[in-house]
Order: sequence, then structure tokens, then C-alpha cells
Amino acid sequence: MNKHSRWKRRQALTGYALAAPVLLGTLIFFALPFGLTFWYSLTFGPGGQTFVGLDNYAYVLSTRSFRLAAANTLRFLGLGVPLILVVSMLLALALQKKFAGTRLFRNVLLFPMVVPVAGIVMVVDVFLAEQGALNAALEAVGLSPVRWMESPAAFWVLMALYVWKNCGYNVILLLAGLNMIPEELYQCARLEGANERQVFWRITAPLMRPTVFFVVVISVINAFKSYREAFLLGGEHPHTSVYFLQHYLNNNFNNMTYSRLSVAAILLFTGMMVLVAVLYRMQSEDGEAVL
Repeated sequence: MNKHSRWKRRQALTGYALAAPVLLGTLIFFALPFGLTFWYSLTFGPGGQTFVGLDNYAYVLSTRSFRLAAANTLRFLGLGVPLILVVSMLLALALQKKFAGTRLFRNVLLFPMVVPVAGIVMVVDVFLAEQGALNAALEAVGLSPVRWMESPAAFWVLMALYVWKNCGYNVILLLAGLNMIPEELYQCARLEGANERQVFWRITAPLMRPTVFFVVVISVINAFKSYREAFLLGGEHPHTSVYFLQHYLNNNFNNMTYSRLSVAAILLFTGMMVLVAVLYRMQSEDGEAVL
């Protein structure tokens, strides 16, 4: 073995040694649990004693609770992600103008990210509890109090919390993408007579697609994190409008019905992967079209 071959072998061994902790951690904490979860989704009984194939999937998909949780989750994603994207983009475009107080406004937008979830829930309870400030105001004008978190309004309360808490981070990401667009492109477009609408759709929107894709993925992840607020505000069995897949998973875990829990987890994982793959495909096709 010559000197060059020994050097390449040593380099390869060094690379494997450096990657070993990450690969081992991924195998132990991600790959093996996922494999066990998939096996439990195909079996029945303690420890997966009886193999039942896809019967668990058929049962879970036929249950009203799972269909309700899936529908509410899709509804929350379908309304919340576009809403937070539009609000974040409008705020980022406004901050790009660098008006007076821009730095203070950025800090205010990021403030919800450092507020503990429990603190947010306490504030919401102060205003929306049965004896809260909002019901006190309604009674003062002769109206009947409303149980906000036990009515369809709970969905919109959770939606408002989601947008308020995560909008600031999205604005920072979008603002970073906007600042990377060369100013010369805007100047050339205005010299050629383009108005603001044309500048946005012809320059800003195409060049912002990679950043928007990342923001959408982050927004989807943060939407699933809204379960914390939903659980603290509504408990294990909240109003049907805010009964999400995470509630279904948690309730089956508490009931020790691990086969249903595994099926729901696999379906949720599959749905997330399909959604991200579709978004990535759309972003890639748009990028090729622009080029």
C-alpha cells in the first residue's frame, strides 16, 4: 500500500469516526423507535403479540375521534399557515422601508417568542375565562357571558395565539430574504417604468421563493406546536373545534392503546413528509421556471 492510499484510508477512517456519534444517536433515538412504532401499528396486544396487518389502520381511519382530529388539524394548517405568511410578509415589507422606530418594532415582534406558554395561557384566562374581563364587559352592557373556550370561538382564539406568537420569527426570516435582493434590480425596474405592483410580482416574489418555502415549513412545524396552548386552555378533552391529532395521540397514550397510537403517529409522519415533499417540489419547479 503506497503513501497516497494510506492517507486516503486514514482520511476515510477519520470521517467515519467523526460521523459515528451522530449516526449512532440517529439509529438509537430515531431509527429504532420509528421501526418499533411501525411494528406496533401492525400488531395487537402487549408487546405486539399478534400480527394483524393493516387492520389497525382500517380501524383508526374509521373512528370518529381520529377523523375529527385530522380534520381540525388540516383546517388549522390550511387557515393558519397562509394567514401567518400573509401577515408576516406585509410586516416584513413595511419594515424594509426603515421608518422611525423600526428597531423597536422588531424587538416587539420577537417578544412573544420569549414569553412562556404558561404565561400566555394565564393572560388568556384572565380575559376569556367565564368570570374574565371580556365577560365582565359583556355583562356591563347587558349581554350574556360566553364560555369562549367551550365554544367554536376556541378555534379562533388558538389561531390568534399562533399568529401572534410565531409571526415575529417569520418576519425576521422574510426580512433577511428581502435584504438579500440587490437594490439595483429595483432601480432598473423603476427606471423602465414599472410600478410597485409589477416590481413585487416580477422581482420580489420570484427571488423570495426559497425564503418563503423555508418560512412555510417552519410555520407548519410551529402550527403543530400550538397543541401546547390548546392542551393548557382546553385540557385533554377540549371543545371539538380544537381537538387535534396531538390530543388523539396523548389520549391513546394515557389509555395504553399503543397500536392506535402507533397508527396515528405513522399517519401523521406520512402526512408531514408528503406535505413537505409537495412544497419542496413546488419550490423546485418555480425555481427552474424562474431560471
